[in-house]
Amino acid sequence: MKAECPVCGAMIELKEGTIVGELLECPDCGTELEVVSLNPPTLKEAPQEEEDWGE
Repeated sequence: MKAECPVCGAMIELKEGTIVGELLECPDCGTELEVVSLNPPTLKEAPQEEEDWGE
């Protein structure tokens, strides 16, 4: 199963057992991606974690 990187367009092979919400890194551009769907296989940029200063 393959999905397209939304940043650089590279085709990324998803391993068997991949689940929705899993994070992976594009081997071409290095962007951290989140699996948002398996049917069809769809990826989006993973949200950037921000510092939580207790506000």
